[in-house]
Amino acid sequence: LDRETICASVRKTSRAVILEDDWLSYGVGAEIAATIAEGAFDYLDAPIRRVAAAEVPLPYAKPLELAALPDAADLTKVIREVLDASRFAYGEDR
Repeated sequence: LDRETICASVRKTSRAVILEDDWLSYGVGAEIAATIAEGAFDYLDAPIRRVAAAEVPLPYAKPLELAALPDAADLTKVIREVLDASRFAYGEDR
């Protein structure tokens, strides 16, 4: 894990959205979030957000598998929420 690059990105953008195709619990995304919290917390304008798979055993049937994994719509929704949260932090009108 390139911790310095991760923290440099957060210092540059003031935001962090972590996407992984694994469960939210105990995944690499949690370690990335911890890295950001320890190394770039003061630079954040919005909470660290994570997008991950549903916490269920990955189904074999393709339609169920696709339903369990994060998709572009899930990621887009969280990114918009993070951008909205950072505007709200500065007191700008919605």
